[in-house]
Amino acid sequence: MLGIPFVVNPADIVEKIPQDVGPKDAPEYLACKKVEAVAQRISSVQEDTGWILGADTAIFFEDRLYGKPANKEEAIGMIRLLQGHEHEVITGVALYNDNLHDITTRRSVNRISFAPMTESEIEWYVNTGEWHGAAGGYRIQGLASCFIKKIEGTVSSIMGLPIFELYDMLREQGYSFITKT
Repeated sequence: MLGIPFVVNPADIVEKIPQDVGPKDAPEYLACKKVEAVAQRISSVQEDTGWILGADTAIFFEDRLYGKPANKEEAIGMIRLLQGHEHEVITGVALYNDNLHDITTRRSVNRISFAPMTESEIEWYVNTGEWHGAAGGYRIQGLASCFIKKIEGTVSSIMGLPIFELYDMLREQGYSFITKT
């Protein structure tokens, strides 16, 4: 959307949160760890790593952090828990700029209100498979939108990459989006 050339380079990290990192800080922490892992891997084969972006999204509900469900049963449990309630979607984003040798991080906190769902609707939704790899077991840009009553925040952040925060970070670090003629 922003016209930025990119290469996908998975971080392949173990997403473990240390005890001293609070639950609402976890997505920002993991985004930073992803960037560090990719920067280390790239710098071992080339001198200039350029810009490296990482992001992580989690659900915060009733003082607990929820990531991606490991299986269908976990997905059903998460959707069952979230339906009929409001929860927070927290996305952390980290940006490494090789010219500055610096990592900048940001957090975007959004609120989602799920409508009440029947057991049949929960089962139907989970059987779509959209829960795979999705924090909280749902994707707002998919069929889960049938059950979203209210959104406070930005859809791009809920989908996993907060465009406003990314644009602002890049602009602060001197990335030019405007071509001079």
